[in-house]
Amino acid sequence: MSHHLNKKIVDFLKEYLDLYGPDTYLDEKHVEYLQKEKPTVILTAPQKSEKMIMRDNQKSQSDEKPDTTLWNFMREIQECAKCPLHKSRTKFVFGDGNEHADLMFIGEAPGADEDRTGKPFVGRAGKLLNKMLSRININREDVFITNILKCRPPNNRDPEPEEVKECFPYLHKQIELIQPKLIVALGRVAAQNLLNNSASLKNMRRQKWEFKGITLIVTYHPAAILRNMGLTDEAQEDFDYINKTYQNLI
Repeated sequence: MSHHLNKKIVDFLKEYLDLYGPDTYLDEKHVEYLQKEKPTVILTAPQKSEKMIMRDNQKSQSDEKPDTTLWNFMREIQECAKCPLHKSRTKFVFGDGNEHADLMFIGEAPGADEDRTGKPFVGRAGKLLNKMLSRININREDVFITNILKCRPPNNRDPEPEEVKECFPYLHKQIELIQPKLIVALGRVAAQNLLNNSASLKNMRRQKWEFKGITLIVTYHPAAILRNMGLTDEAQEDFDYINKTYQNLI
């Protein structure tokens, strides 16, 4: 085989790998021919960096969502680099659920499971939230769940004021597009940031507040209940109150 022809084949295979990856489909005759030739040039697919893999995963998640205003907004902001948290995140956690939900849950920030999957409340706390929703006959698929921060803070620390400042406009836009009738703040940190106060969780629970003209109720973060199962009864009472308020609003 001439050097010139060899180069053409190598160039073609490189282009093929760039386009289609390492999987090739050849019939038996071509396989036998290549085996006889014993080519000395070995081609491997280019290795993707960790950041490239993360971008591909994020893109895959984006592609699952329909071409609507809310999900297009997610696509616009999912590469956000406004604060240092983008350097350590695995995935941007926009939120998930019904884009026309009347009921919206807001936590403080993604945890490790959320950072890995790109979806909010999917770990143990998420499973508990699902169970509490089921108890009041509400399906998770019918609500929208998100966090104030869209990236996980290191070691699950509380959000910094500057991080909240950068992410808040995204949350405001989500609320504007979804237009829920009731917002539930999950936990002290989420509630204090949404209501711009420093009140204790005890003093914020079981009453109606307002955020952007929308009724807001405060309850425990599911993770807090997991740390102290003695809060279960109080949390169930909170969800009964949430449900009663919700049914009166829809």
